[in-house]
Amino acid sequence: MSGIGDPELHESQEELRRALSWEVIAGHRERLMRLVRRRLPNTQDAEDCVQEAMLRTAACSDLDRERIGPFLTSVALRLCVDNHREQERSRRLLLHTADVRTPETPDEGVCDRDFGRWLLRQVHLLRGRERQVVLARAHGISTLEFARIHQISVKAAEGAFTRGRARLRLICARAMDGVVA
Repeated sequence: MSGIGDPELHESQEELRRALSWEVIAGHRERLMRLVRRRLPNTQDAEDCVQEAMLRTAACSDLDRERIGPFLTSVALRLCVDNHREQERSRRLLLHTADVRTPETPDEGVCDRDFGRWLLRQVHLLRGRERQVVLARAHGISTLEFARIHQISVKAAEGAFTRGRARLRLICARAMDGVVA
């Protein structure tokens, strides 16, 4: 009788097994860094990837010691793929969002509002239904609601709106070129 009870003996054996397992896992660190570093753009991402792979491997307590190397490789490569997917998702998201890095200056806002008021005054140059639908849209009424209010087809309302926008664009282009519209 050694004086150590069964639970204590089992616990110390478990700690020894974990320590040996971690030593085996840590022995693969340099190989994983070389593997991952070739696939990721910066050292910090590569280090994070290797650490994550090592932690996931350490969490698999029933993993066979001979399978630790291939398991680490597999996990590290999958984490590289996840990293690339996340970067691609972020890149695509940035393409679809406003440029937040350059805030609008106060004078740009003033100019935009003034241009909007000028453009709204040009609406009187449009023809009947085109003028009506553009003004309705300016007041927040959708093309569908406009069609319902005026008892016309949605297609007719959308056509009038499209023509009205095209005419306003032409008026604007002429004004920008210095030609009186």
